Amino acid sequence: MRRLFGTDGIRGHANDWPMTAETALKVGMAVGTKFRRGNHRHRVVIGKDTRLSGYMIETALVAGFTSVGMDVFQIGPMPTPAVAMLTRSLRADLGVMISASHNPYDDNGIKIFGPDGYKLSDAVERDIESLVETDMARHLAGSSELGRAKRIDGVHDRYIEFAKRTLPRDITLDGIRVVVDCANGAAYRVAPEALWELGAEVFKVGVDPDGFNINKDCGSTQPDLLSKKVRELRADIGIALDGDADRVIIVDEHGKVVDGDQVMAAVAGALNDDGRLAVPGIVATVMSNLGLERYLHDIGLELARTKVGDRYVVEHMRKHGYNLGGEQSGHIILSDFATTGDGLVAALQLLSVVKQSGKPVSEVCHLFDPVPQLLRNVRFAGGAPLEDEKVKAAIEAARTRLGNTGRLVIRPSGTEPVIRVMAEGDDEILVETVVSDVVEAVSKVAA
Repeated sequence: MRRLFGTDGIRGHANDWPMTAETALKVGMAVGTKFRRGNHRHRVVIGKDTRLSGYMIETALVAGFTSVGMDVFQIGPMPTPAVAMLTRSLRADLGVMISASHNPYDDNGIKIFGPDGYKLSDAVERDIESLVETDMARHLAGSSELGRAKRIDGVHDRYIEFAKRTLPRDITLDGIRVVVDCANGAAYRVAPEALWELGAEVFKVGVDPDGFNINKDCGSTQPDLLSKKVRELRADIGIALDGDADRVIIVDEHGKVVDGDQVMAAVAGALNDDGRLAVPGIVATVMSNLGLERYLHDIGLELARTKVGDRYVVEHMRKHGYNLGGEQSGHIILSDFATTGDGLVAALQLLSVVKQSGKPVSEVCHLFDPVPQLLRNVRFAGGAPLEDEKVKAAIEAARTRLGNTGRLVIRPSGTEPVIRVMAEGDDEILVETVVSDVVEAVSKVAA
């Protein structure tokens, strides 16, 4: 069992274990030791979102990395995908993003990228955990070999230009009215600027971070504000990013929310028509809607599923040669451009489809009717509720009732003590019934 790492790096409540300065110091030392290879000057890129606790975590990480001889480039608030891109661009040995993604301000997290810009494997994360639990004194650099830390300029422009270059040369956003919600997070500067430079008429919300308001009543997990603004301003599209801008949710011209499944369907169809899909299919997780799978099948494409977590989507894409994948929650990975989910790049690819088709977003992003789907969470205090025999029996009974007309997914969250119960199928009443039955069984054990 891993103690520190979850499905997306290390995450927790700020100033409680594991998100303490002490743990961050040890993580910096352990990760720096793990990736210290050869005699060259090693370097790590550290970015963060806008949470108050980011200052504490960043300072501790810098101390850890420099203590084992790594130079640190601090880039300040920048999107997670920008950190991955800059890790490669600056020929760094590591990239680190300090963020808890879509969580509220009082959480924080540490995401780590290797020199290739990809998130670390489970095996490497286990090695890092083992190092954290040892005496790191023997790995410390000598007094003359300590690392240096400095803040670097120009990174915003680098990322903006990178994002813009993902569009075809002949595509501009002239004539498109865009409302962009940056969740008071990491993309509050770069996303509006990139859209404006491409020619869009841009209206901004969620661009006034104060350390406490990241994801608060805004962003991809709470798009009501964006929907309202799109209707008020009669915009063509709304783009909602999350706190670290690695996911995106779209709002059409009517203010209707469009999830990652519909975005993937639209982009997959366009890439397929242009002959730009590396293989005839895309990768998504077990949470993506059955309607997406059926739509892709109808146009001759397959849907490969992985467990939840964009890291696992990327791993499957790399292993099997896919160049498009993502999650219903809005992580969209376009591996022709990026090594991780990139909310801004995904939005630009969708805008390219809209521009080339001449159709409104409501048409471009409604390619299938989602199958009725219900997700409920059950919080537990400890133990392993899914190992209980009565819970197992309830799950098996639910699968039997759904048969071939639906799916049941039961999984523990990788970031909080919660069991997620999801079912979908053509019969909405049956879906609600089986979810309620399983939730009741889990609740009795979890209480």
